[in-house]
Amino acid sequence: MTEDITVRYAEGYPEKTLFDPILIEGLPGIGQVGKLVAEYMIHMLSARKIGEIHSIYFPPQVVLEEDGLARMARNEIFLYREEGKRDVVFVVGDHQSTSGEGHYILADCYCDIAEELKVRMIYTLGGFGVGHLVNGPRVLGAVNKKELRPPLEAAGVTFDRDEPGGGIVGAAGLILGLSAVRGIDAVCLMGETSGYLVDPMAAASVLSVLSKLIDLPVDPTKLNDRAAEMEKAIESMVEGEKGKDEELNYIG
Repeated sequence: MTEDITVRYAEGYPEKTLFDPILIEGLPGIGQVGKLVAEYMIHMLSARKIGEIHSIYFPPQVVLEEDGLARMARNEIFLYREEGKRDVVFVVGDHQSTSGEGHYILADCYCDIAEELKVRMIYTLGGFGVGHLVNGPRVLGAVNKKELRPPLEAAGVTFDRDEPGGGIVGAAGLILGLSAVRGIDAVCLMGETSGYLVDPMAAASVLSVLSKLIDLPVDPTKLNDRAAEMEKAIESMVEGEKGKDEELNYIG
């Protein structure tokens, strides 16, 4: 960690021994896909908060709670434990970095956290923006070790040489590279999304794949309900655009 980043754990962490833990990163990004998945899982699993991350690399602003109370921006660490199953650590929060340097330093910090908690496998989550509305979004993947690819493909993840063409920006991508040099396996799951809207449809697709990969069923009902609402909204938008086109053709 650097003096520009502060990580505060609850009592007993990171010294407390975890059982074969994995780490799931779901920070804000394209379509808020990763954030939606991770925060939904935390809620449905009643995961416990075990730490906070504060940094000068976050945007220079405070966050306003519903009651108008201001607080500093932060990212958070949660832990889900179930007897007889591997522990699951989540990194979620308000922001990613506002600078390129900050992205590297914060991603390295998340890898430090993984090492401290003896994590041997990391799942980073995000959205893959395609610039147009998507029905039936695919889940695209990336890995930091070729041996990790077959299980993802068996779970329905798509690997395409040309996608994502510009690489993976932010924590979801950098963690793959930075964890590799530490000997930590990592994969990235990206839900296909327009990139214009918060996208529960893409999030539902990622949740379905992730649940298979980590053998941790999470009731998807509420997220699927939000996805269905989103699908209806998209259909309405498409119909509205068709109506405008027909009207313009008639005028022309």
